[in-house]
Formats: sequence, C-alpha cells, structure tokens
Amino acid sequence: MEIRILSAADIRQALPMTAAIAGMKQAFVQLSAGQAAMPLRSRLEVAAVSGETIGTVLVMPAHLQQSQGLAVKVVSVFPDNPSAGLPLIHGVVMVLAADTGRPLALMEAASLTAIRTGAGSGAATDLLASAEASIVAIIGSGVQARTQLEAVCSVRDVQEVRIYSPTTAHAEKMAAEMAGTGPVPQRITVAASADKAVSGADIICTATTSPTPVFSGKQLKPGAHVNGVGSYTVAMQEVDSETVRRALVVVDARVSALNEAGDLVVPLQQGLITQAHIHAELGEILSGSKAGRSHPDQITFFKSVGVAVQDVSAAHIAYQNALSKHLGAVVAL
Repeated sequence: MEIRILSAADIRQALPMTAAIAGMKQAFVQLSAGQAAMPLRSRLEVAAVSGETIGTVLVMPAHLQQSQGLAVKVVSVFPDNPSAGLPLIHGVVMVLAADTGRPLALMEAASLTAIRTGAGSGAATDLLASAEASIVAIIGSGVQARTQLEAVCSVRDVQEVRIYSPTTAHAEKMAAEMAGTGPVPQRITVAASADKAVSGADIICTATTSPTPVFSGKQLKPGAHVNGVGSYTVAMQEVDSETVRRALVVVDARVSALNEAGDLVVPLQQGLITQAHIHAELGEILSGSKAGRSHPDQITFFKSVGVAVQDVSAAHIAYQNALSKHLGAVVAL
C-alpha cells in the first residue's frame, strides 16, 4: 500500500483560499441537506500527573455522499504549547478512498485546519456581510487570525484592517507579514483595544482561545457581520451575549453548535435567547431554503465550532491538487 504524505508547505500550495471557500460552500450544503455522515467529534481531555487538564485530543471523521469525500482528522489542542515555542495545534488528516476505504493520503492538519476555518468564514462573509463592507477587525494574531483575514479579503473589497491582540508585538508581527499580500490591503493598523478595533468595523473576526468575551457587543455598528471561530467548548464564550442577542445567528451545524459553542450556550442558559434564535445553518442559506440578511442595518453572526465535513472537503481539494502538481512524498507502507 502506498500513501501520499503532504507537509504544511504542500498544503499551502495545494489548498488556495478561493478554492477552499468554494469547497466549504459545497460541504455546508451537503451537510444541511442530510447528504453527509458526520458524528459529533470525539473529545479526550489529557491531564497532567497533578490531574490538571493540559490539552484536548479531538477525532473528527466524516463522509460527503454527493462529492464522495471521506477522511478523518485527529487533532490536539494544548494551550500552553506557544509558551514553550510549540504550535497550539498539532494534527493529521487521513484521506480515504470512498469506494474502498483505502488510505490515500496523510496530511499535516494544522495548516489545513487554519485554511478551512478561514474559508468557512469566507463563505459566511460572502453570504451575510454587506456588499459594501470595507473595514475589517481581527481579534487575535495567530495562524487562525491570518487565514480569517485572507478569507474575508477574498470575498469583499477590504480597504482597511485593524488587528488587536493582548500581546501588541504579535499583532504588529501579523500586520507586517500580511500587509499587501494577496487580497489583503496595505492599510493595516494595530488597535489599542478590541473595542477600538471593532468600533465602526463592517466585518469582525474573532480567532482566540479566550474563555471570556473579547469585545463588547455594544460597539457593533448597524449592519456589521461577525465571524466567531475561536471558542469550541461550552466553557468558552469568545463573543458576548449582547452580540448574540442583537444578531441574526447562523451556524455551521446546529447540533455541534448547541453542544460545543459557549458563545450560544451561555446566552441560552441566561435566558437571553432560545434555540429558535439560531436562524439557520449556513448550508440552508446557501441552498436557498433559508434567507440570509434581510436589511442593511441587520447585525449578522456566524458561529463556527468547526465541523468534519470542512476537513473532508479541504483535504479532497488538497489531495487532487497534490496529484496534479506532484506535491508531497509517496511512501510505501
């Protein structure tokens, strides 16, 4: 048996953002139409000898029936890794042949995850943000923040970007690295606070590991669109209840969001919203079965916890491009 190994560098060549955004749209449509098999992710909490939880391992399999994509991702998230000079996220994605189950490729997952997460927000922004949106606020300065910025700039004519990070040096580094690259504008500033970054912004992306809200919903301008991708457990509330209460709420998958999104679970527990406040899954809007933005001043909020069909779609695109571009190394097992 032979398997193709794709590194992070291979993934970045094989998975361009515009293709990833198109792939996410197809994946979300299949998911909402019941044309995907995707169990809730399996979660393993990893504890130190002291008993303190130090990380999480997630297992995410899925099958897209219409596009015949099949893959499984194993990813670890260890919050203290960056302080030790290691990535927050490690992982691999295994692509399988949908007709035989034969392993086809093993891919570095952190880069794929970042691109597909950004692409999910790109798809949501394309559907929900104002067509005239031109000012973007990014809360966070890690790998995910970078792909969020690239994605929203791929679907809107962005003229100004504001970045906020609690560590100013990290925000300055991101600004210097991304200014003028691809669809990203040259005009990037580092904001003194998250609220200053958000005030007047048309599109806001939060990509942090914060357990508490990173900006005040009172700062949102009428018509703003928010992408929340950082929180992935019920104990994390990256976007505050005020934002959720004010917004038209769209999710990647209802079941996943209600089980894993503290951004939604907390206001539900507070009695500020009901489950009916979740207007739609993104795939329902893409298919036309649900409407999107209904008026220019409406605030929209896309909450993504990340779903396995995104990995399958992204991995399938990367695998096909790797074959045509002769990327990666083929190993006999």
